[in-house]
Amino acid sequence: MDDWEKAGKISAEALELGKKLVKVDVSVLEVAEKIEAKIIELGGKPAFPVNISLNQIAAHYTPSHDDALRFSQGDLVKIDVGAHVNGAIGDTATTIDLGDNKELVKASEHALKSAIEIFKPGIKFREVGKTIQETIREYGFVPIVNLSGHGLDIYNLHAGITVPNYDNGDEKTLQEGQILAIEPFATKGEGKIIEGKPSGIYRLEQIRPVRDANARKVLLFIAEEYKTLPFAKRWLMKKFPTAAFSLRILENERILAQYPQLPEKTKALVSQAEHTVKVAEKPIVLTQI
Repeated sequence: MDDWEKAGKISAEALELGKKLVKVDVSVLEVAEKIEAKIIELGGKPAFPVNISLNQIAAHYTPSHDDALRFSQGDLVKIDVGAHVNGAIGDTATTIDLGDNKELVKASEHALKSAIEIFKPGIKFREVGKTIQETIREYGFVPIVNLSGHGLDIYNLHAGITVPNYDNGDEKTLQEGQILAIEPFATKGEGKIIEGKPSGIYRLEQIRPVRDANARKVLLFIAEEYKTLPFAKRWLMKKFPTAAFSLRILENERILAQYPQLPEKTKALVSQAEHTVKVAEKPIVLTQI
């Protein structure tokens, strides 16, 4: 088993644990930390902070170190999990319905399944997008057009290739051996996300000199531990007493960038499904148990 396969299996097992943990009145922080601990227990490292995005938030919600949020009856819960092994990444997601949104959940799941079935060499990216779009529309919903699947590479979560969720006209074709994340989002709303509140999820943009000694220590740790992969403020809060202040310095110096939360434009509910897939005549889903 190579590192990509290992990362995929670890991601799948961690997501499976997360699905069992999500229940009304359970702490979102507790679920995130248990999923991330599972990744480490299985021999991987988080490729990004576990995203647990509720209701109209499509992506990029991870709990803070002191987050008091709990799941409520009626919540639509997206769990997005990534693990890496030596930089090879598995990325997978699912939606858990604590309300009455079964059809919306089915729309993204069925769209993912339909896209995987045609994920073969020579297929145009626009055809994948068209399949996702048509499947979601069959359920009476729309895809989120400004979110997409993506290419994966070593220590690179978004490696330059876009896997669209609608027919975007892209005539480029899938190539044998490519490793890509397919990631349909379905909604009752307009089908677009906007930038929301800061997420507490960061990435390293560039390394430059920093005057503040504590910020330098934090930056060195980030560069060695996470490289170019996203990381959580709450992870650093456990290790560095000055983490919050140091992160502000590094963000202001544009050494770090913080991801925004991504709510649907009309505040409509959003569902998500995702697998990491290797392109082949018989597509290989890496993120399944």
